[in-house]
Amino acid sequence: MKTAITEMFGIEHPIIQGGMHYVGFAEMAAAVSNAGGLGIITALTQKTPADLANEIARCKDMTDKPFGVNLTFLPSVNPPDYPGYIKAIIEGGVKAVETAGNNPAQVLPVLKDAGIKVIHKCTAVRHALKAQSIGCDAVSVDGFECGGHPGEDDVPNMILLPRAADELEIPFVSSGGQADGRSLVASLAMGASGMNMGTRFIATKEAPVHENVKQAIVAASELDTRLVMRPLRNTERVLNNAGVEKLLEKERRLGSDIKFEDIIEEVAGVYPKIMVDGEMDAGAWSCGMVAGLIYDIPSCQELIDRIMAEAHEIIETRLRGFLGTRETASA
Repeated sequence: MKTAITEMFGIEHPIIQGGMHYVGFAEMAAAVSNAGGLGIITALTQKTPADLANEIARCKDMTDKPFGVNLTFLPSVNPPDYPGYIKAIIEGGVKAVETAGNNPAQVLPVLKDAGIKVIHKCTAVRHALKAQSIGCDAVSVDGFECGGHPGEDDVPNMILLPRAADELEIPFVSSGGQADGRSLVASLAMGASGMNMGTRFIATKEAPVHENVKQAIVAASELDTRLVMRPLRNTERVLNNAGVEKLLEKERRLGSDIKFEDIIEEVAGVYPKIMVDGEMDAGAWSCGMVAGLIYDIPSCQELIDRIMAEAHEIIETRLRGFLGTRETASA
């Protein structure tokens, strides 16, 4: 299947694995890329630029296909060594970068000069238009369903994707609620040139996370996520657990007086405990409503092959069948 996204990134299938904290290691990225998608290493999971350089080298040992790096720009008193991470990306020969968080305008010139294609994650059409105006090559449009940070507008993808198609000139992919061939065909129908999957890729054989995490996603329904940090206007969709319930109780009790320091126990340093050690009640970790559509733990190759086979079957049989019925009825 050829789309603007497959052409832009030199991949076989219009499927991107989004950057995920303590998930986007070389093993994950290489498995997705080897299966024909675009795998993504998460830069800030690596403690230093040197660690990222090593992770990029490890990924190159595992795949000769294109892969990218996610670089999230966060407001911080002590910001990460962003120039160092960018240097590691460029020197590592990476040709795709997924940016997220704050506006990436300051880093675009050096990335573009290195021949790197930049796709920016956006939760609103106005943000996507801004990304387009500063020179991003593509955007990932994240609907309210998504795991992680869905923004504060609460617009789901059935509205957000057609709105993006109406406004944007650059290609975009759907993100949030994407799991299978139905997701891909629906995204294409609404104007996207591919889809970005996060939660679905965690529940794969190659995902370098604790088995408890994968089983929790398989066991969850679409009703099992919660929105946390809404009072702080830093909303995050997470899988419900005892730590999340404790966090939500604090939000209810403290109301508008709540500060980040009040919930630090439930959100800071949680990812290693959950993703590495499998302590599923440790606190808040990103998970999308799409968990309700995840029933198994295939390999990345099996998953992507299945998605593409289902997408082709829907397009060639189901949708074409509707056309035939209409033509027959009007004859």
